[in-house]
Amino acid sequence: MYDVVIIGAGITGTVLARDLSHCHLRVAVIEKENDIADGATMANSAIVHTGYDPEPGTLKAKLNVEGARLWPKMCEELGLHYKTVGAYIAACGKEEEDHLDVLAKRAQEREIPYRFLSRQEAKKEEPNLSDNVTKVLDFYTTAVIYPWEAACACMENAIENGADLFLNSECTGIEVLEQGYLVHTPQKDLLARTVVNAAGVYADHIAKMVQKDPGFVMRPRRGEYYVLDQDAQPVKHIIFPVPSAAKGKGVLAVPTVYGNTLIGPNSDYIDDPDDNGTSSDGLAYVRTNISKTLNSIPLNRSIRTFSGVRPASDHADFIIEEAEGLPGFINAASIESPGLASAPGISRYIIDELLSKRIEIVPDKEAKRTRKAPVVLSELSEEERNRMIKENPSYGRIICRCEQVSEGEIIDCIHRPCGAISVKGVKKRVRPGMGRCQGGFCEPLVLNILARELGISPLEVVLDSQKSVILESENRK
Repeated sequence: MYDVVIIGAGITGTVLARDLSHCHLRVAVIEKENDIADGATMANSAIVHTGYDPEPGTLKAKLNVEGARLWPKMCEELGLHYKTVGAYIAACGKEEEDHLDVLAKRAQEREIPYRFLSRQEAKKEEPNLSDNVTKVLDFYTTAVIYPWEAACACMENAIENGADLFLNSECTGIEVLEQGYLVHTPQKDLLARTVVNAAGVYADHIAKMVQKDPGFVMRPRRGEYYVLDQDAQPVKHIIFPVPSAAKGKGVLAVPTVYGNTLIGPNSDYIDDPDDNGTSSDGLAYVRTNISKTLNSIPLNRSIRTFSGVRPASDHADFIIEEAEGLPGFINAASIESPGLASAPGISRYIIDELLSKRIEIVPDKEAKRTRKAPVVLSELSEEERNRMIKENPSYGRIICRCEQVSEGEIIDCIHRPCGAISVKGVKKRVRPGMGRCQGGFCEPLVLNILARELGISPLEVVLDSQKSVILESENRK
């Protein structure tokens, strides 16, 4: 019997799995997709919000602040990218300037560093700020991370400490037992003392397996983005418009840890939670609204567009609670923005306030908290690269020219705990296909490396899901 079964391997589920693996517990994570971090964690703005925005008295406010303060240590332990870029909240006119005062007051109460900048002061730092901007509130400790890297690292650490991960294991039903729950998947059934429902856009579907009316309904919202080439870099800071209840945080410009810039998102409710396509109307909205705060955004330097589906619900706040009448069944739902920033705080809250009432939480002093970070050849000095190549010549064979990713890095990401088993899985972990040509050169090479390292035919290699086979047949020997 597992002490905890977590349904969903996004950032919430993987951070929780890692924290639980540091205790004397049997932990399992089930995920319906062919890889972890394939939902909202796959497509978001990658910002560690400091916590100034959520309404007072909400779980969002409490856990955003706590989570943001835990991220630096977690990134240090796991060897993750963490880049402090700062965030400008750009007001346009007196009414929006008044709202900056509201945000500053919240920040002061939550002990979040900030400063006000005049239009002239802000323009010195960000020359592309629009002429509409009259005043800026600067949250200079705001950071960006690489969400997929974070989820993979957390799951790796959890697996190294004995947690089990079951991919392609959709939860098809849950039986309520006298002493726990029986979680059904097509592969196997898992007996659990407690269950954490971290199923993202499907959280209400999972909750209804044990409760006729769970008290919430998921209302997924799609956000669409442009990705600019690394040599465009129109901003140094994250640029926000002043947030509103109707439009949320609005259309942003976000410098990423790898030098690209994200422009977006819009926010449209959708009926199909799996609809992560882009639309001409959605991208037009992004183009129009970014001009409110910024001039001269080189959207002609876009190398791709994408969208992500946010696990929003009919509740404004996070839903993190034990289901009524179901001891040990915990819903972690409606984890939309600032869900990424809040993830470490959400995990602590679930463990300390909910799970600890149902199971004994005993820290394991022998558990590993760190992991050996993967080699990123492009970030090494020439001397270090030469040493790596001498020790292992595969690091000297560049597979992705745009991102300078070597064969050795790809091999490493396949054979790590929770390793890549698809082209997209490799792309998420070590970035081949993320650059200007978007895989036009390197994807066939990655496919062949996957086939060789996994011991399968190239015809069996998939892009992402088990159904997304790339090659149909062999046409010559």
